[in-house]
Amino acid sequence: MSNPDKQFWAIIPAAGVGKRMGAERPKQYLSLAGKTIIEHSLNRLLAMPAITGAVVALDREDHYWDELHYQHAKPLLRVAGGSERSDSVLLALLALQQHLQQTPEKSTATWVLVHDAARPCVRAEDVERLIQTASDADDGGLLAHPVRDTMKRQNPDHAVATTIDRSGLWHALTPQMFPLTILIQALEQAQQQGQAITDDASAMELAGYHPKLVEGREDNIKVTRPFDLVLAEHFLQLG
Repeated sequence: MSNPDKQFWAIIPAAGVGKRMGAERPKQYLSLAGKTIIEHSLNRLLAMPAITGAVVALDREDHYWDELHYQHAKPLLRVAGGSERSDSVLLALLALQQHLQQTPEKSTATWVLVHDAARPCVRAEDVERLIQTASDADDGGLLAHPVRDTMKRQNPDHAVATTIDRSGLWHALTPQMFPLTILIQALEQAQQQGQAITDDASAMELAGYHPKLVEGREDNIKVTRPFDLVLAEHFLQLG
């Protein structure tokens, strides 16, 4: 799949420490099926012909990345991340924008696919469907899957306060894909307004856009807790 009018870059915010994992190192550097989690995540995206390259945002004190000796034939930019995920994404976007300004022969529109470093099981067919479905309008889109379980809201005593109607509810996944310049504007606007940004789609929503929901596989899990490593290894073995 190729589009001469557009180029697509992966953005990987990886400056977090993953406290809920309780490991001795950030979770993206934990071993999984012979590689680190972040290597799997990068390999899944960079192996796709549609992806031009990637930008990885790392903690300023990160010393694990250099231990990997990770290389790829496609461009792979490294930048210092920020204190919050949205800060790291914005810094990576700005670095990419600067990089592209230094290569003026590339006049194609640039789209970015922001992907969690700890989602190593994303499927190429899902990403291809996201690109095909959501790259024709500025609103962009994101992988997601419908909520299937009954949803409860808790009260201050950690008891059930109410049951939430699950119709129309979706679990947001990554990648989330948007035009580079528009996502920069949306994130900068959210920061200026002091808005809490839980994912990139929420910044776009605050800016008045309506990203498309593109159904993705439920095995595109985010490794957050120790048992997730077991699940992720199982899914990777399945192919």
